[in-house]
Amino acid sequence: MDIKTATAIRRLRLVSAPEAVSFLILLVCSVLKRTTDFNAVPVMGAIHGVLFILYVIFWADAWNRTKWSLKTGLFYFVLSVLPTGGFFAERRLRREAEDAVIASRAREEGTVNA
Repeated sequence: MDIKTATAIRRLRLVSAPEAVSFLILLVCSVLKRTTDFNAVPVMGAIHGVLFILYVIFWADAWNRTKWSLKTGLFYFVLSVLPTGGFFAERRLRREAEDAVIASRAREEGTVNA
């Protein structure tokens, strides 16, 4: 995996959890808006909107660079629209990056020892 691909995956991973947290907070704010006088929906909506747009931009970049299959690319997109999906995306992307590092080190050791 080249550095640009690793960076694209890392950016997507880093925005996944905050996007999921903002989605959950937005849902709580929506409930509070309807049940109390507390209305933080405009603020949380804007924050979540920015994080969601970043997620989609980083997702498109990662999909383009990693050459994921259609199924994998759509899986990561669907996770972005589920309230806790960002947490699952982050965990899976972390594993994918760790596996790529392990494979890269194994290739380097194989060429050095040969």
